[in-house]
Amino acid sequence: MKKLKQGRKFGRTKSQRKALLVSLSRSLFLHSKITTTEAKAKELSMFAEKMITRSREDSLASRRILAKYFSETMVKKLVTEIGPRYKERKGGYTRIIKKGPRKSDSAKMAIIELV
Repeated sequence: MKKLKQGRKFGRTKSQRKALLVSLSRSLFLHSKITTTEAKAKELSMFAEKMITRSREDSLASRRILAKYFSETMVKKLVTEIGPRYKERKGGYTRIIKKGPRKSDSAKMAIIELV
């Protein structure tokens, strides 16, 4: 039986999806709260939580993995500020709050923030 693969495509290629998630997560880590569509927020939540879990431990290996996605200043912020904040937490670093539809195209909107 054919099974569906996990994740949303957003009508983009793999590289474009990766760039979208990296860009959204960079904004989330900089501002701690962003507004986006509901589907993008749910997809971003999975990606961002993996990055925060990786940044909880300040090791060379974790810095190198984070450096594949983010700039050196962002990696430093993740490892020194964001990671230690969630050291004792087992997961669930993000919160999604649903908003009303967007006026122009009635897309479902949501606020995603760091807990």
